Amino acid sequence: MLRCSFVLSVLLMLPRQLISKHIIDLYVVYAIVTAVIQVVYMGVVGSFPFNSFLSGVLSCVGTAVLAVCLRIQVNKENKEFKDLPPERAYADFILCNLVLHLVIMNFLG
Repeated sequence: MLRCSFVLSVLLMLPRQLISKHIIDLYVVYAIVTAVIQVVYMGVVGSFPFNSFLSGVLSCVGTAVLAVCLRIQVNKENKEFKDLPPERAYADFILCNLVLHLVIMNFLG
């Protein structure tokens, strides 16, 4: 219980932008780790349904790239996107992810 209250108090002291940046960073790391696990699995077991392997890896890498783009747009220190509201950046991220995964589902056949 003490640890939980300590974590909550630390999270409440952090600014929201810092938290969202860290969450996006963790999401990118998760996507890359998932892609690496799929490549290792393909190396160990084999790549019989090669389209499935490519779809899985490209989905992870594409999602990671889109998340990095989101992080760049949400970062307030970046002067290039200072006029872009964060809501627009998140909407672009969701729309691009939707298009990416529709293409990947089509590639699966």
